[in-house]
Amino acid sequence: MALAEILHELRQSRETGPNFSSWLRLPAKPAEYAAYDARLDARLVDALAARGIPKPYTHQAEAISAALDGESVVVVTPTASGKTLCYNAPVLTSVLRDPTTRALYLFPTKALAQDQLAELHGLVTALDADIKTYTYDGDTPADARRAVRAAGHIVVTNPDMLHTGILPHHTKWVKLFENLRYVVIDELHGYRGVFGSHVANVIRRLRRICRFYGSDPVFICCSATIANPRELAERLTEQPIRLVDRSGAPRGERVIAIYNPPVVNRELGIRRAAMREVRRIAGDLIKGGVQTIVFAPSRTAVELLLTYLRESVKQRPGEPQKVRGYRGGYLPLERRAIERGLREGEVRGVVATNALELGIDIGGLEAAVLLGYPGSVASTWQQFGRAGRRNGLAFAVLVANSSPLNQYVAAHPEYILEGAPEAGLINPDNFYILVSHLKCAAFELPFEAEEDFGAQGSFLLDALVEEDVLHRAGDRYFWAAETYPAEQVSLRSAFVDSFVVIELGAKARVIGEMDRPSAAMHLHEEAIYFHGGAQYQVEKLDWEEKKAYVRPVSVDYYTDAELAEDLKVLEEFEERPSGPATVYRGEVVVSYQPTIFKKIKLYTHENVGDGKIHLPQEDFQTTAWWLALAPEATAEMAGDTMQGGLWGLGNLLVNVAPVFLMCDPRDVRVSTQVKSPHTGRPTVFIYETVPGGVGFADRLYAIHRELLTAAHDLAARCTCAEGCPSCVGPGNEVAGNPKRAALQMLAALLGTADVRS
Repeated sequence: MALAEILHELRQSRETGPNFSSWLRLPAKPAEYAAYDARLDARLVDALAARGIPKPYTHQAEAISAALDGESVVVVTPTASGKTLCYNAPVLTSVLRDPTTRALYLFPTKALAQDQLAELHGLVTALDADIKTYTYDGDTPADARRAVRAAGHIVVTNPDMLHTGILPHHTKWVKLFENLRYVVIDELHGYRGVFGSHVANVIRRLRRICRFYGSDPVFICCSATIANPRELAERLTEQPIRLVDRSGAPRGERVIAIYNPPVVNRELGIRRAAMREVRRIAGDLIKGGVQTIVFAPSRTAVELLLTYLRESVKQRPGEPQKVRGYRGGYLPLERRAIERGLREGEVRGVVATNALELGIDIGGLEAAVLLGYPGSVASTWQQFGRAGRRNGLAFAVLVANSSPLNQYVAAHPEYILEGAPEAGLINPDNFYILVSHLKCAAFELPFEAEEDFGAQGSFLLDALVEEDVLHRAGDRYFWAAETYPAEQVSLRSAFVDSFVVIELGAKARVIGEMDRPSAAMHLHEEAIYFHGGAQYQVEKLDWEEKKAYVRPVSVDYYTDAELAEDLKVLEEFEERPSGPATVYRGEVVVSYQPTIFKKIKLYTHENVGDGKIHLPQEDFQTTAWWLALAPEATAEMAGDTMQGGLWGLGNLLVNVAPVFLMCDPRDVRVSTQVKSPHTGRPTVFIYETVPGGVGFADRLYAIHRELLTAAHDLAARCTCAEGCPSCVGPGNEVAGNPKRAALQMLAALLGTADVRS
């Protein structure tokens, strides 16, 4: 069945049609062309013409000219708009003109690096020139590594390998660093939060080593649409950047929709499960022959949907699976096989986390189905853009769940479809991250006393001397410890530990990995761990050795852990009055401990059992925004009413906050205190789940009134009586009417008289 017919049925059906809160048809857009820069090598221009690119799009021409002028540049255009040519053209021309030229390509994942290398190889082959391009990552054999270091004109790698495998061994890479003319940073929008803060420090180390060898490379960055591409690129590279953001690429016709499942219990505000609706929509598309990608927000959701869709899309025994899963924790060979299956058309459907949000070439997908709002406008459009990478009709739909964040988006589709994307936030001077990279940089080259390396660099150098990590001799600091610092620093987390998942059997094997906080929630003993659509039960969690041992099982439930948390204020950075309240930002310490887990039945999601979790308490310091309410904001409230209202207010604020932050909803959490030991008042804290924070608290402090307004609007629009998952949370979890109390607090804070329930 053609996609157009399926869309007609979805739109006209009584079951699905009324639930689309938005149905936007974007017309096809023609290409806008320009001429190639006259400085490009004629051989390259001929090779591009032979490959079907006789003229560049306007944005390609502008970016190529800027790079040839020696300007660093960031190109911000939609998915499949030909950003690759923006860096390949100037790099290849420079190598053709001067064979000593070197370039370094950075991609956020090995999969994307391999994908882009294939395209680069094709162009080099068409040139019939002696340009050596190599991938350098953890899979590169030892003998090939020597060849890359000695002769690689273009080295394709990822930030992790640059961090651990290249910079610490720069003396083996003299040819690269002496002649490094270009550094390409692809998928710039992905370098935000913790990862971006780490990578900014890796770039600091890279530029430091380049200065040592006498080079000063041009940076060419590529990004999906975000609000602050130039600012993010300049923060990442610490140098001026030229912005190219007007796309000349063509676009096929697309339908973009937002689907809100129907309410099945109006009093309680309960909607039909989003996962059920995604299963139906995606199942219809796949069964109709439409190659489809489904994005899910977590590893558990991926595995559950994979199980459900495989049941919907019946196959004959022995047939290769038409529906596959794709997420972090899958081993590299498994992920490469899935990508290949998508390109070749053998895989008709894939259920993925945002691991497939990046620009990996996975063929001509026609449809993208999103289970819930991904947490940012930029990520939403990036996931929408995975469908319709070629000409022809494409379909993308966001299926909202019952969370307040999703219901806000469903009630305001213009926020997604017409609103500006969010800013990418990083904090390279996060204390934990900066100290880690200061150690790595000192290992690579001695520090001079007044050398600049982020905020508080010189102060931290002296602190590391006191810890016997560095040794000071005159005005220089030398590495003094025996450890190899880069191997102890993960770029993907401010937490330094990760756990491996080992399947028990005749021959034990590693099947996945997980970071420390997630391991406490998902790898505790008796937890059900999903991998590749299969179920495993955790038999043993060795917390000290960071290993979880699992066995295959077949059960009709999954597990969900509960967390006990405590928060204490360490320091106030800033405060200001805001109506009958005071807002703050500062540093806090959070203690957390998983306590119990529930067994949740598949499909019905009813609770069928529970158990205790025996793991130690963990602590971390981070930054937070908090709101302390004055008596006027809680007039005539006491006891259960006060507690319920504060609980509802906290849920509203933390669930709406990601609308204003380019972050995953799990990057911020809430803590409410009816009488805070620090403020002495009813207080709501929103804290960052990253040790040290990456700037989310600062952003909330700056836009707190917008946050309060959005929270009030969401709760006032909801049709439930006392609270539901779509606004303040299920009202039956606390006494009184938490929705009415939360609205009363918000009305007082905003100075309005609107206290609807």
